[in-house]
Amino acid sequence: MTFALHGIAVSKGIAIGKAVLISRAALEVSHYLIEAGKEEAEANKLLDAFEQVRLELAQLRQGLPKDAPQEMAAFLDVHGMILADPALAEKPLKLIRTQRLNAAWALTTELNDLLEQFSEIEDAYLKERANDIRQVAERVLKALNAQQKDDLGDSDLLSPSDVGVDAIIVAHDIAPHDMLRFKEHAFTGFVTDLGGKTSHTAIVARSMEIPAVVGVRHASEMIRHGDWLVIDGEHGVVVVAPDEQLLAEYRLLQERAIQETRKLQELKHSRTTTVDHVAIELLANIELPEDATQAVDLGAIGVGLFRSEFLFMDRKQALPDEEQQYHEYRRVVDLMHGLPVNIRTIDVGADKALGSGSDLSETGTSPLGLRAIRWSLTEPEIFLTQLRAILRASAYGQARIMIPMLAHVKEIDETLRLIEKAKQQLHQRGQAFNPNIQVGAMIEIPAAALVLPLFINRFDFLSIGTNDLIQYTLAIDRADHAVAHLYDPYHPAILNLLFSIIDQAKRANIPVAVCGEMAGDPSMTKLLLGMGLTDFSMHFSQLLLVKREILSADVGLLKSRIGPVLKAIEPVEQAKALEKLLS
Repeated sequence: MTFALHGIAVSKGIAIGKAVLISRAALEVSHYLIEAGKEEAEANKLLDAFEQVRLELAQLRQGLPKDAPQEMAAFLDVHGMILADPALAEKPLKLIRTQRLNAAWALTTELNDLLEQFSEIEDAYLKERANDIRQVAERVLKALNAQQKDDLGDSDLLSPSDVGVDAIIVAHDIAPHDMLRFKEHAFTGFVTDLGGKTSHTAIVARSMEIPAVVGVRHASEMIRHGDWLVIDGEHGVVVVAPDEQLLAEYRLLQERAIQETRKLQELKHSRTTTVDHVAIELLANIELPEDATQAVDLGAIGVGLFRSEFLFMDRKQALPDEEQQYHEYRRVVDLMHGLPVNIRTIDVGADKALGSGSDLSETGTSPLGLRAIRWSLTEPEIFLTQLRAILRASAYGQARIMIPMLAHVKEIDETLRLIEKAKQQLHQRGQAFNPNIQVGAMIEIPAAALVLPLFINRFDFLSIGTNDLIQYTLAIDRADHAVAHLYDPYHPAILNLLFSIIDQAKRANIPVAVCGEMAGDPSMTKLLLGMGLTDFSMHFSQLLLVKREILSADVGLLKSRIGPVLKAIEPVEQAKALEKLLS
């Protein structure tokens, strides 16, 4: 039966494919599609892991001392019986052979289904057996992981061209570092139960340039593995089990979108100027060094935001040391061929956690907690390591340091002190760096916006992080799907804060950019131009869409019409003013 689910559109486009359900447990293991023709080899790996665990249990049972409690023997017997039940392996083997899921992924998918079934059982004793099943499955997963370390390297993970299936990921939620894992695989879209438009997961989804809808409540419960899906990333709609007529209509829309994208490519090499000859600078936001290549190809004149924390996330071992960081920053600088690169210092906390291999993986989970510069200042050695790496990269191009989430004078002064200390350490080593490296501040806390002269007097440039500025001004956790509908970039308070920041910076002749999601939203381009913004930084996938808006804009006319928009408080009044601005 065909039905539609509604959520929040976070990445535009049309995706058509089969649902691949990822349980929360599945996100904790490697998951990828195996190459066609290798299904039986993968199935044998699962069977070998089952056999290995069977032998382990048998050895444990045989090696029990005579005075061991009877419960211990009974415990091992129960686990042996669960393992011997062919039903436990039956579905994972089917998923391997028909859907080409790797063994660990297939097993965790079945585990999740079984645990859900047990959760509905009222009998306390039977319900408790769910823990036994989980423990047996975890033993098998451990055996599989051991196999993978011995037999599989990164070369065994398939690139998109190797996979001949259009798969759409469906999950309760996906952490940003898990999203990065999917960058290398052929998934055509994402659907999650939770999430908001500017959560970091949504941002990474946009960076992958594939349609995504988040905040689709109960999607992972209502959609079955293998269901045909259509994601309408424009309207935030997910169509489940579409009929042939609907599929034909969406395929037509998909083709039109592809043609539109091809047409946009013609704008890549044209100058970014408005109708009244105002030059606008378009920069790129990137998560990984390799993103710089695409940014340059699409016409970015620099990197306005390099989210360095993604080098620290999803790591199974220790945090990257100075040499590792230096090589990654240097790689971006080299790829940008002399263009500016704003490297934001690590911004962890809230919904961005460090890798599980780090001793410091437990960062704050609240957006009001220990995150960004607050975290860095509590870990000065880690911070100094990153600063030295950035400084060393600055010897080879326009690397610049950008500090997130500043609010207090003492934070600013301590940050600048540590930058000077990092310079002194490199000088003592005799290592090259740019002694005049530019240092910028992100304005993303209302307190910073209200005391902007403090930042203007101490920094070389400013960048407005609208994602956090909106969430902190409106007291909305942007990763919380329960309040995601209240996240409103058009709120009069937000528009007036933005105008004030841009206006003060321009008057002080200090460069100011917007690097939040507002900069990459074509529907807001002319509004920001009317406020006087000339530097936009966005994910490279949005560059040409924004550029098209700029090429048809008259800044002088927009500035003359911005006043009523900023004065409007009532929604109807604001809507009329915006309509006139954009007409």
